[in-house]
This record gives sequence, structure tokens and C-alpha cells, in this order.
Amino acid sequence: MRDTNHPSIERRRFLSGLAGGAAAALGARGLLTSATAPAAEARWKMRLSASTINYSRLPVEAACRRIAGLGFEAVDVWSAHAGCPHLDDVLNRLGADGLKEVLAKNKLKLYAFSVYSGGYPKYAELLGKAGGGVAVRGSDGAADPKELTPRMKQFIEGLKPELELAEKYDSYLAIENHGGALLNTLDSFKAFVEINRSPRLGIALAPYHLQLEKASVEEAIAACGKQLFFFYAWQHAPGVGQLPGHGPTDFTPWIAALAKAGYRWYVNPFMHDEPEPDAMDPALAKARDSLRRSAAKAAAA
Repeated sequence: MRDTNHPSIERRRFLSGLAGGAAAALGARGLLTSATAPAAEARWKMRLSASTINYSRLPVEAACRRIAGLGFEAVDVWSAHAGCPHLDDVLNRLGADGLKEVLAKNKLKLYAFSVYSGGYPKYAELLGKAGGGVAVRGSDGAADPKELTPRMKQFIEGLKPELELAEKYDSYLAIENHGGALLNTLDSFKAFVEINRSPRLGIALAPYHLQLEKASVEEAIAACGKQLFFFYAWQHAPGVGQLPGHGPTDFTPWIAALAKAGYRWYVNPFMHDEPEPDAMDPALAKARDSLRRSAAKAAAA
């Protein structure tokens, strides 16, 4: 029976209930505080995507079919970098509805458009009509360390038109780090995160380029935090050695860092200068299995 003579007790009970409900809601959205981070880390589940450029010799339908057949959950569709035909083919031939049909047939989710060639505005409407996702692009040229903060601020301010498109088409923009670029050092990640205030803008992290800088991938993941929208499972090595499980890098610490950061997007094994499709299949399968082992080790640690 309620004690109506003690409203302060009732108030405390009410506030306690609100706090519990809020914690549950935050947990469901992956927005837990540091006090509950260990529990969130224990519940983290790795999800895998793959990029169509690794099958650039094939039509986009065949690329998606192979990616789905290897057990990947989602796909990153590439524009014309290194001659990849896929995104322009979708734009000019399939359209948004055609792409959705291809994805549905293969039980794939649309994760990203990589728009290094062509730029995001060219594909913004297509991405939105296809269901929305992440558009991945590069940054500007490298900055002198003394000019890093103003250069980063200028770069992010210059993205306003693209971010308005992202808002309009319910999508996101992820900026990839690259050698000789504005975004590629630990300090540049920290500057980006401090300056950026848009929930539509984040980072696509490429460890391949960080390893060339001898920078810590784990520290970069921590610096990006919730602003990490895309993660290339990609190491600096020749040929298929770029893929997890092929080259010398142990990906377990990287996966553990993603779990600790509460990374909510996909892990995308990646390489450039891919072999022909029948050789790409077993290479990606080995990478997939290696990442799954790394995730299991990270969870058990």
C-alpha cells in the first residue's frame, strides 16, 4: 500500500524508476555511460560487410551475389575508383529500386557508397532512395601541425552542403584517413572529433594508412569514439596480405578496441588490387573466419 504521508519517498521511487528506464533505453541505443561500458563491451557483436570493388571485374549483381554467398551481412558499393563500374551502373541502369531488388534477393543490407570518384552529391539522392547509408570520401591535403585545428575547422565547415544532403536523404558522411591527407594522424582525429558537431558526420578508419605512419590503431579507434562510422579491416602488406588472416597483423586488439568503443557499424575486410573473382572468394572467406576468431578472442579476454 502506498504511503501518501511521505511524498518524498514516492518521489525517490519515481525518479529511481525513471533512471532505470533511461538506462535501459540508452543501453538499447548503444549510448551507455563509462560506468556501464564493461557490460556493453561484453554484449558487443561484430557485424561484417564487404566492398564491391573487390569484385570490380564482375557486374554489381554478381558482386553482391558472391559477397552474400560468403556470409557477409551488408555491402559497400564503390564508385569508379580504379575503374570499378558498380555505383555508376546502379545510378544509370538499376536505379534505387533495382539496387534494392538486388540486395533483397541476396539478403544483403546496404551499408555504404564509397564515393572517392564522383563525390557524394552525385550519389546522394540514390543513396537516400535506396534506403540510406554511409557515404565514404576523403579529406583535404595535409596540414602543418601548427595549422591543424584551423584547417580542420575550415574543412568541416566546408562540408555543410554535403551534410545538408545527408540530412535530406537520411544518410551519413564518413571521412577516410589517408597518407598525405589532412586526416591521418592521432592529433588530426582528435581535432576532427572536437570540432565536429554534426551527428551525420564521422570517420572511416583505414589502419593500412595508420600503419604507414606507425600510429596506434587502437588509440585512433578510441579517439574517434562514437564518431567512427566505417572500419576497414585492412593491414599494410602486399597483395592479399592486406586482408585479415593473410598478412602479419593480429586484428584481435583492433576488434577489442572496437568493442570497447561500442562501435555500432560494420567491420569491412578490405584490399586494393584484388585478384580475379575465383581467387577473391577464398581470400575473403579466410579473412572472414580470421575476423570471427579475433572477435571470439577479444570477447574471451
